[in-house]
Amino acid sequence: MRVLIVTKIFPSSVEPSSSPFNRQQFRELSRLADVELLATIPWFPGASAFRRWSPAGRLTGVPAREEIDGLVVRHPRYLFVPKLGHSIAGQLYAASLGPAALRYRGRVDVVLGAWGYPDGYAAVLLGKLLGVPVVIKLHGSDVNVLGRQASLRRHLSWALSHAARVVAVSQPLAERAMELGVEPGKVDVVPNGIDRGLFHPRDRQEARRALGLPLEGKLVLFLGHLTEAKGAVDLLRAFQVNGSALAGVELALIGDGADAQLCQMLARSLPVNVRFPGVQPHDLVPTWLAACDVLALPSWNEGTPNVVLEALACGRPVVATSVGGIPALVTRERGALVAAQDVHSLGTALRQVLDRRFDAEALSNGLERPDWAGSARLLHQSLLSALRGAHREVA
Repeated sequence: MRVLIVTKIFPSSVEPSSSPFNRQQFRELSRLADVELLATIPWFPGASAFRRWSPAGRLTGVPAREEIDGLVVRHPRYLFVPKLGHSIAGQLYAASLGPAALRYRGRVDVVLGAWGYPDGYAAVLLGKLLGVPVVIKLHGSDVNVLGRQASLRRHLSWALSHAARVVAVSQPLAERAMELGVEPGKVDVVPNGIDRGLFHPRDRQEARRALGLPLEGKLVLFLGHLTEAKGAVDLLRAFQVNGSALAGVELALIGDGADAQLCQMLARSLPVNVRFPGVQPHDLVPTWLAACDVLALPSWNEGTPNVVLEALACGRPVVATSVGGIPALVTRERGALVAAQDVHSLGTALRQVLDRRFDAEALSNGLERPDWAGSARLLHQSLLSALRGAHREVA
């Protein structure tokens, strides 16, 4: 089977730590099928002048072709019009990729659009151009956020209804796809995997020595984009509101994002030590997880975040918001859940979880999840189902 993947969420030499879940799953998929990967880059005239403010500007240095983790990755540009909304993004995306996609006519059997909109929408149009079935993979915000915007819901529903199959990373996300009109029999739940070779319980003090952190004291860790929607600002405000209860606790926020300066400003007003290590290599993330006492992820919207899976695999409890697929992962035995944007409850939950004792091995062993090879096999089966269905229609 020959698979053409179209996605804007994939690593590059400019952002090597981006979307490691797709990198790992598609690498394993390439062992089961012939994979052609178009990891698209947003572009608009003069984008390079906006490096400080726009993702399109920051990505102008991405080469047209490179090899990442054994995969040959092509980076075609697609026209992105800032501040004009997303309503025409799918059409522009497909039109931008049309010339590149034509080279695959007769060379691929199925198209996989990995992100609901505009990627999935464009993938359906490209599939029609190439005469092959399309599978759309949903991750979370592409349905939970974009699917609630009136201007996009119609486009997203159209794309999902015209896909041969829809892949969701969790059951709640699959149910959301059905609410958007996808027939239940067309939806496959394909959970993301865990690299157990990297993510497993390790000694906390050894991890802290390796990172140059204090050996004593409690450490709360945040891993993700430093934005309001990811909860980074709420986390800092929770320390602000619950300062006395969280006195002596250290906080580390790993990552970068649009609200990084706001986060640093808030941190200066806190009575606790806050670290900003920046974006960290993926293979160093397990060391940070081992060094912490609890992972905090107070996102406003989520699918099934891999950072939660990886924290639990490392034997660390999680305090997170009750959104998306998180409640299926974070039970009381594994940490605590709070409502999104409730900074007072977030601080209280952090204190309570920090005061509890957790068995790292039990947390890790209790997490039933496939590895990335197993996740790729499930995705491969979904792609095969789409191809077989197309053959039955022709027959």
